[in-house]
Amino acid sequence: MAYNTYTYMLLFLTGTGILYYMFPKKIRWTVLLAASYLFYYLSSAKLMGFLMLSTVVVYGTGMILTILQDEYQDKIADAGQAEQEVWRLQLQKRKRLAAACAILFNLGILAFLKYYNFFALNVNHILQGLHIEERMTELRVLLPLGISFYTLSAIGYIIDVYRGKYRADKNLGHLALFLSFFGQIVEGPIVRYDQMSDELLKGHSFQPKNISFGVQRIVWGLFKKIVIADRLNLLVNTVFTAYPDYTGLTIATAVLCYTIQIYCEFSGCMDMVIGSAQLFGVRLPENFERPFFSKNVSEFWRRWHITLGAWFRDYIFYSVSLSKRVMRLGKWGRKHLTPHLAKLLPPACALFPVWLCNGFWHGSSWKYVFYGMYYFMIIMLGMLAEPLFQKLCTYMHLNRKSRGFQFWQILRTFLLVNIGMLFFRAVSLKVGIKMFLSMFRGFSLAPLREGVLLNLGMDKMDYAAVGFGILVVFAVSIAQEKGVHIREWISRRHIAVRFAIYYAAAFSVLLLGAYGMGYIPVDFIYAQF
Repeated sequence: MAYNTYTYMLLFLTGTGILYYMFPKKIRWTVLLAASYLFYYLSSAKLMGFLMLSTVVVYGTGMILTILQDEYQDKIADAGQAEQEVWRLQLQKRKRLAAACAILFNLGILAFLKYYNFFALNVNHILQGLHIEERMTELRVLLPLGISFYTLSAIGYIIDVYRGKYRADKNLGHLALFLSFFGQIVEGPIVRYDQMSDELLKGHSFQPKNISFGVQRIVWGLFKKIVIADRLNLLVNTVFTAYPDYTGLTIATAVLCYTIQIYCEFSGCMDMVIGSAQLFGVRLPENFERPFFSKNVSEFWRRWHITLGAWFRDYIFYSVSLSKRVMRLGKWGRKHLTPHLAKLLPPACALFPVWLCNGFWHGSSWKYVFYGMYYFMIIMLGMLAEPLFQKLCTYMHLNRKSRGFQFWQILRTFLLVNIGMLFFRAVSLKVGIKMFLSMFRGFSLAPLREGVLLNLGMDKMDYAAVGFGILVVFAVSIAQEKGVHIREWISRRHIAVRFAIYYAAAFSVLLLGAYGMGYIPVDFIYAQF
């Protein structure tokens, strides 16, 4: 049951909202829990057991970690300093074992379901190259809905309880709602328990503003998804499917369209998710912050899929960079390398596993590994060349704070992101390399003059609708970048102006949306991850 279907919006969301506000505040969270499991059952019924098993394991581990911590506090109450240290070491060992088992259990399920066939395929290639007859059997495996998202949330919960950030929740239902909430289970955002426990559990009062703002956000998400992303999908699919038939400008156009498509679709889904949650008074964290205004790749990833980047930062980057081995390596670097290289060594060691995991998280293919390593290399090269680049700007008297220079930075970042998106969308790494090289063969403006772009699945009306949609999204993004809160601004207008905007938005979706004859419903891209 996708977020952009009538079943979800008119039946599921409306029915859940009515029941939610009918129940007493103290137990309203149970409505969200029941609705979340119903949503999951309707979307992934046969694989629901994986979510439930993960929930039980995470709950039990959290309780064990909290019990161990309480036992330690009781034992050291009247103990001496030496005895306290002995108990502390024993506690750390037992807690580490419990947390590691739970994390490996959850990662094991994810790895088996998502990466087994990838591993088996590569092992078989190696065995074939060694002329060994044995082969690993490839399996037909179905991925449970949202497994990559709820697994990260589950691991984050275990690590936080292990670190003593908060105590484990004694109520299994509370944790089950946190991991299965229908507003985030499909594509995120990836949330933390301390962020969401109060939001999901306290029971919010009915507020017309929440309903109004929630519906506005859902319509805005539908606009980006149906008007822009689904129309661009026609051209993108045509070119990426029959890539050997195209070169030059046609390939470049398809890559640009895919970059816009995946942004409008993913951020549009987040708009629908955040708007759906707001109907119940629940505030979910933002997952996008106008990434195409970024001046470098690092900033782009602080604005794109924000919660995934924050998860990797808090649970991988900091863990690696503050580890004893990396600290010792940094100390060695300060003695044997230049100050700049020594400064880069620890973050390089921490960023490598971050981007490796980022690539693998997106899928079981070498193209995703390349995708992660591509951004790792760009970020490291940028950090490495920063002193030289700064000297060059000084020598050429370039003002790095000028609008012209900042525009160049934004354009450069946008081009680098498009190259990354080419490999992300390509069928395989090999195909991605071929398509990248083909952009530079026979590059000319002939496709524009000869009308080739009109034979790629989109006609003039499609281009006009997409162009209008992009202009609207761009204008809204500029206003937001300048600090304008669009919905607040609309709420302060005269009632006639407000309803004119509401009707214009609704009719734009109804009249310009890609559906009906000639259009195939498009699933959310990130739902497959």
